[in-house]
Amino acid sequence: MREPKKYLAPALIATAALMLAGCAPTAGGTSDGGTTEDSKEPVNVSIIYSETGPLAAYGAAYKGGLEAGLDYATEGSGEIDGREITIEYADDAGDADKAVSLAKDAIGSGTKIIAGTVSSGIALALAEQAQQNKILYISGAAAADGVTGINDYTFRSGRQTYQDVATAGTFIGDPKGKKILVFAQDTAFGQGNLAGVEAVLGAKGATVSSVLVPEDATEFTPFAQRILDEAPDLVFVAWAGATSGAMWQALEQQGIFDAAPVVTGLGDTATYEAYGSASDKISFLNHYFSGIPENDVNTAMVEYLEENDSKADLFSPDGFNAALMIAEAIKTGGGDDVDSMVDALEGFTFDGPKGEITVRAEDHAMIQPMYQVKLVQTDGAWVPELIEEIDAETVAPPVVE
Repeated sequence: MREPKKYLAPALIATAALMLAGCAPTAGGTSDGGTTEDSKEPVNVSIIYSETGPLAAYGAAYKGGLEAGLDYATEGSGEIDGREITIEYADDAGDADKAVSLAKDAIGSGTKIIAGTVSSGIALALAEQAQQNKILYISGAAAADGVTGINDYTFRSGRQTYQDVATAGTFIGDPKGKKILVFAQDTAFGQGNLAGVEAVLGAKGATVSSVLVPEDATEFTPFAQRILDEAPDLVFVAWAGATSGAMWQALEQQGIFDAAPVVTGLGDTATYEAYGSASDKISFLNHYFSGIPENDVNTAMVEYLEENDSKADLFSPDGFNAALMIAEAIKTGGGDDVDSMVDALEGFTFDGPKGEITVRAEDHAMIQPMYQVKLVQTDGAWVPELIEEIDAETVAPPVVE
């Protein structure tokens, strides 16, 4: 296992650059009196994300965090060691085929760093392109466990399903002998959550069943009735996108919250008012909200976003982390040699908005803290409140062999 690498603050990078500059030939001249153009080519980075489509709100949060992270990592210069980072944004619209086409176009133009996507299905497809073309790929908010350890060239900048499920497990104590039902969309994300519950809580003795809902469904009453028929001890809900409000309303109307405890992930700020009268009955696992944690990096991200007429949201840290990883890959790996950039990120430990994060060398999992939260009313609005921070190692996924 390689030794973890600490992220160097921008000021230290600048100091090192100045020290090296004192020993190097100046622009327009060489050490033997000749002439040269002392310039460095830009590093092109393609960001493939959902600007439109069902996950556009998540894409916007990711992009905002990325821009804040690039500003932080480069001290506003947009450069690492004198090399400009040129970002090209491309909209996958939530479509895997479109994302692959965009990736092929970027790779064909010589781009060696691709990042982004909030969709698990798209992340898995782009990981395949990274392996085939030997380019660096850093996925965004995509949670599917399958992204971790899929190949040497694929990394992630956010949490994964196992960490969500392990955090949910901290609410129920010993799961042995309990019936846990997974209520989710029939997508890569939903199936990944089901697999995660089976792997984490099923392995500890729970009986796991599921009700998987077609992604295009708009009427959820029949599916809620199936939950009641199963009579579970715990309902684990995994849901994303624009139908969240209607889904929660259906569960409330069918009395699910009176029948069994419900655990789910706290979504983006737009969903805080979506749980209705059940808001204070739900146990929430959480990846991030702007009120936590308290550290200088999170403060920098929140302030940058506010200065640019935006607000930190659920997946803002994933974009910010991606920017720090891109900066590290360029600084330590050179920006051109993909194998060197991969080596630079394996074992990389840095301070992100959530605190200390480690890119596990063996399989590129992002080892990070998670949170238990609840919704409380403040000034007539539902807002999250921290119950407990869950240590990163407590919810760390097993190493992918």
